[in-house]
Amino acid sequence: MRGISALVLGSLALATPAAAQPQAAGQDLIRKGEALVTAGDCVACHTAPGGKPFAGGLYLNFPHGIGRIATPNITPDRETGIGTWSDADLRRALHEGIGKDGSYLYPAFPFPWYTKISDEDVAAIKAYLFSLEPVRAPRKPADIAFPFSIREALLAWRVAFFTPGRFQPDPKASAQVNRGAYLVEGLGHCGACHNGSKLVGASQWSGYLEGGTVDGWYAPNLSGDDKEGLGAWSEDQLFTYLKTGAAPGRAGVVAGPMRQVIEESLSRLSDDDVRAIAVYLKTLPAKPTYTPQHPSDFSQASAAPGADVYVTHCVSCHRPDGRGVPGAIPALAGNGAVLAKGPETVIRVVLGGLSAKGDYATMPAVGALMSDADVAAVTNYVRQSFGNESPPTADAGQVAAIRQDTRTMLAGTASCSTVSDPAFAKALQDVGADAQLKGVKAEDMLPRVNTLLPALKAAAPKASQADLINGLTASFCQNADRATFGQPWPAAIGNFAGLVFSQLRHPERAAKE
Repeated sequence: MRGISALVLGSLALATPAAAQPQAAGQDLIRKGEALVTAGDCVACHTAPGGKPFAGGLYLNFPHGIGRIATPNITPDRETGIGTWSDADLRRALHEGIGKDGSYLYPAFPFPWYTKISDEDVAAIKAYLFSLEPVRAPRKPADIAFPFSIREALLAWRVAFFTPGRFQPDPKASAQVNRGAYLVEGLGHCGACHNGSKLVGASQWSGYLEGGTVDGWYAPNLSGDDKEGLGAWSEDQLFTYLKTGAAPGRAGVVAGPMRQVIEESLSRLSDDDVRAIAVYLKTLPAKPTYTPQHPSDFSQASAAPGADVYVTHCVSCHRPDGRGVPGAIPALAGNGAVLAKGPETVIRVVLGGLSAKGDYATMPAVGALMSDADVAAVTNYVRQSFGNESPPTADAGQVAAIRQDTRTMLAGTASCSTVSDPAFAKALQDVGADAQLKGVKAEDMLPRVNTLLPALKAAAPKASQADLINGLTASFCQNADRATFGQPWPAAIGNFAGLVFSQLRHPERAAKE
């Protein structure tokens, strides 16, 4: 539900003699604030790669070539953070989009949604932020094109698109529905990605939760539409998906920015709050955004454009009927990402792959080795096959643009991932994963995996299947010598991840080999 935006305060003032001093807050208020900051997924935007949490420094891109802005430090450091901000300063920023120094804030900071947060919750958020360890981290310079670089020019945008005001509960709805609406419309700022508007930060004048593009991904329709929305989902399925990124009986797993939202925000919220979000979303009426395009007889034939690409690169996992392998390989038939109005998410996954999630295997970055035309063709093919009737609008130019911006470990275009859980990272170290995989050759991968897996499961008994796959794949990426493989790196790392998955699913094979 978070795209390029989180708590992006547009300007920070330096300490002055008259500045407000941080006040001690009770632990209950701090814990409440921590839950609210988690609901807003503030850490995602306010943490630079390799940086300290909430210290800012992550560059966010504005669309249409406007430029980019670095997120600020929101730790209570008095010189570079918000340590001099008063309660009123933070309320003004969240509710009105105006910084401590009186300047207008850029709408990468989602104040059009945060304006709905109650004063009491703002106080709790401030209490939590001020309980953090201060980090000295000066603001990085913005790179924004004229005239957007002039903050006063934001006044016209505000007049057109910003309506301040606190959340108003629906007297006809239950307390649970109103709680869900408050989280979705306010702190969760789901519309920043899922609204139909292409204007950054425009919470008004846009298709409410009808789906839209963000950062080269397509955020799906969340309305009650049976085809492209949530109409066919049960409340329990939606709750489980929001908590884990996958749901029994539903095709596909979470991808793109939403994966980070679930991992860093929704999975850490209380069950009551996530249930409230699910209940609220299920009250939304159906709002289809496209007319289903019935494939012609030719498009269903084996000679259809993209069919040969599908047979070459996809059929072994996703099967001829597009139904995948239940509990192992997501189905393409009826998959929400495939049924979306835009093809961006399918293109992204084909080009960049996906790490393992839940019981599902790693998706190799097969598109990294395909031409732009082939990626477009197979994207349109799966969106028009297996009963899917999505618009076949992908083209080679669109693929080329998305490829340029796709940076993943599996595609070989980004740094190797690291294991964030300290306990699991220690388990990997204890079993000697790095040493076992140092310079490993293709023919040695199987015996090394068969040696590592039992030891790792014993050292980390609570680790999930996805943890084991992703952790060993990250270690492989960090330690393998890419020059030793007689195949391109995206294929090599994809094969390794698949090997780990296979041995986990079929441990009896490992015992024989």
